[in-house]
Amino acid sequence: MIRTLLLLLPLLSQAGQHDQQIAAAMQKMIDQNEVPGAVTVIVTPKGISHLGVLGYANSGKSKRLQKNSIFWIASMTKPITAVSVLMLQDQGKLSIDDRLGKFLPEFAASNVTLKHMLTHTSGMGEATTEELKSAKTLADLVPIYAKKPTFFAPGAQWKYCQAGINMLGRVVEVVSGQSLEAFMQDRIFQPLRMKDTKFYLTEKHLPRLVTPVRNEDGKLVDTTVSILNGQAPTDRNRYPAANGGLFSTGPDYARFARMLLRGGELNGKRYLSEKSFALMTSSQTGALKAGFIPGHAWGLGVGIVVDPQGQTAMSKPGTFGHGGAYGTQAWIDPKSGIALMLMVQRANFKNSDDSPVRLAFQQAATGTR
Repeated sequence: MIRTLLLLLPLLSQAGQHDQQIAAAMQKMIDQNEVPGAVTVIVTPKGISHLGVLGYANSGKSKRLQKNSIFWIASMTKPITAVSVLMLQDQGKLSIDDRLGKFLPEFAASNVTLKHMLTHTSGMGEATTEELKSAKTLADLVPIYAKKPTFFAPGAQWKYCQAGINMLGRVVEVVSGQSLEAFMQDRIFQPLRMKDTKFYLTEKHLPRLVTPVRNEDGKLVDTTVSILNGQAPTDRNRYPAANGGLFSTGPDYARFARMLLRGGELNGKRYLSEKSFALMTSSQTGALKAGFIPGHAWGLGVGIVVDPQGQTAMSKPGTFGHGGAYGTQAWIDPKSGIALMLMVQRANFKNSDDSPVRLAFQQAATGTR
């Protein structure tokens, strides 16, 4: 027993030093008023190897962050929507090469395919804020989007498109016969034990909900969750936004990331076939310029690092993932066998995928500069 403990001491010391490096990097970001606090997670195929919590859940520093604090994860919803679509493909209920009009008659004249929508190459037009406010269900959005003129011919360009992802959510509903909320709960969240990942929070969740902040002239002030359009996070009188409506925690999303890190399987249950996983996590955009930072291509619902540089210099080619509007990030590096997750809630980064907080965390997590 003593010999075993002596053998473990160097490993425990390295892990402790690793945690300290990440904490120091995040503390620097807090001191510079980039964010009031952060939850950091490193995932391996076997589980969580690091879970760090530092700082506060609001600008006034009256509420401490917790390991299970709840964040609006915004566009980190998109990979979950993509997995939902691919699950239905694995069942033989659809193909990503199907045209959207096969499932939504309002788009019968459109050449847009599900693959175009998953890769942001559909050219679909977007709804206005007022139109989005008027929609109570994903079905309500269909005639709104169907009337919008397209920006370009499908497949001609890469242009980040909220309309396409929301219509994928509606396709999931039509094909499965369930609401998007129910489908994700039954097929993804419940089996992965993601108990705090929700489109609609309950009153019991609210004490753990992080208040978003924005930086005004170097000072952090509280702000709101933009996608709610003034509604409460508990209000169910709004559509389940497939493009960015989910709330989650670090440990919850870590289970989803771990499943993807393991090639679509976790704890003996396969969520995606090997074929669908390979399609999702490989470049589907060819020579098109894609993504929000250099060196990226796009898979199915995720960005793909093809030429590591800048924010991704510490990543291997083939790393994939997605960020959120308020700075949350989850990137999965199969070659290194790790997934890096950052949970913060800052509204006005110039580019949430290119934030100094993300860079500081990833450098500390990988021991690079």
